[in-house]
Amino acid sequence: MRTQPDWSDVVTIREALLRASSFLRECGAADPAFEAELMLRHCLGWDRTKLLISMSETIPADVRDELAELCERRRGREPLQYMFGTQEFYGRPFHVRPGVLIPRPETEILVEQVLIRADELWPSDASLQVADIGTGSGAICITLACERPHWQISTVDLSPDATVIARENAERLKAEVRFLQGDLVQPLLDRGEKLDILVSNPPYIPSRDVDELDDEVKAYEPRLALDGGADGLDCYRRLCQALPQLLKETALVAFEVGIYQAKDVAGLLMASGVIDRTEIVPDLAGIERVVIGIKKR
Repeated sequence: MRTQPDWSDVVTIREALLRASSFLRECGAADPAFEAELMLRHCLGWDRTKLLISMSETIPADVRDELAELCERRRGREPLQYMFGTQEFYGRPFHVRPGVLIPRPETEILVEQVLIRADELWPSDASLQVADIGTGSGAICITLACERPHWQISTVDLSPDATVIARENAERLKAEVRFLQGDLVQPLLDRGEKLDILVSNPPYIPSRDVDELDDEVKAYEPRLALDGGADGLDCYRRLCQALPQLLKETALVAFEVGIYQAKDVAGLLMASGVIDRTEIVPDLAGIERVVIGIKKR
């Protein structure tokens, strides 16, 4: 049973911040001061400016105790996003909890590329049929629905937990999305549907590497959303095999990929026989992160 540290001697906001930072440093946190500030702001419900001008104020006992509890949870490597219950993506707050993958900043590049390429291929007011495969928290499909409300967007996930959380996010952010539960594109194939855009951030970590991930990833985030099979490419193979049945005459495919996977995934797209050209887009760190496939007949 987890024992909450006794911080009864902590009186002011400044003392609480210093105690939390020291505690997290001893626990091996990579950036203890930053994490301590985020935790304290979360407990207080304050922005950074309010925190900085209030350092000498007395900290309420319930806030102090909540901060101590969060620090203890963090010692167990629980992700901050699960502790806070939220993660920002493309400027919007998404609720997250165990059972759903935490949205990553690099996935914003995937969304951005879909928006840019769609504007190049179709009129801005076109009502496109779009599918996001692997819903997770709904970050991709909901962001696309908010940015392009005239698109008809569906999303598919095998996990009931992820579907529930994504629905909650869609309702809260007032996004029109159709939710389907099933294995990759099978629900779409069963319905005989055709797509203008297929976008996916599927599991892409090779199975042998999942157990080598950071503790806060492998111990808390769902393996179903991480494990991409022996070489990390299982989902890409299955998605690309289905493209001839799924894509309209003009279509866009956009995948997020793991490190060193971009060229292999581009090859799978071309091997589908329906993609005319591919392009690889790096993230801000220069890592090949997004693979684009264009069909234009």
